[in-house]
Amino acid sequence: VTLSPTLIKAVILFPFNVMVIIPALILWISDQFQSYQFRIIPVVVGGVLILVGLYTIWITVSLFTDYGKGTPAPYAPPKILVIIGIYKYVRNPMMIGVWSVLFGEAILFFSFWVLIWFLIFFTASILFVTLWEEGDLESRFGESYREYKKKVPRWIPRRFSL
Repeated sequence: VTLSPTLIKAVILFPFNVMVIIPALILWISDQFQSYQFRIIPVVVGGVLILVGLYTIWITVSLFTDYGKGTPAPYAPPKILVIIGIYKYVRNPMMIGVWSVLFGEAILFFSFWVLIWFLIFFTASILFVTLWEEGDLESRFGESYREYKKKVPRWIPRRFSL
């Protein structure tokens, strides 16, 4: 991944705020940092979800920058439709990675309020993808995206899609 200023800005504006700043503020405001008790199962389950999510995000950002010649940000999107790698199995793996991190944080910190943040973000991202992003991709990539959309599921990966 080439760390251009545009990519760094894209990462700080969206994923860093969504996955780090907002959950940290929630934990701080709800006073859960001080009352956190180490529990092995939430640490393991939450930790695994966070690591899987971060790995998925890393893979997808790499594909966007290296193959797609853009960033995950709507103001500097990929110039080439990314349908290789993990995108052969599911159309929105980056969002699934973010969901995995947020849900993992809710489990790790055993936090009702981080879970509520996850549910709010989950709902908002589904609406964003279905109401705006897919239309934008159709207008930018035309028939290529429409064919891709027919073959590859939006959220639940298939073992073999393309």
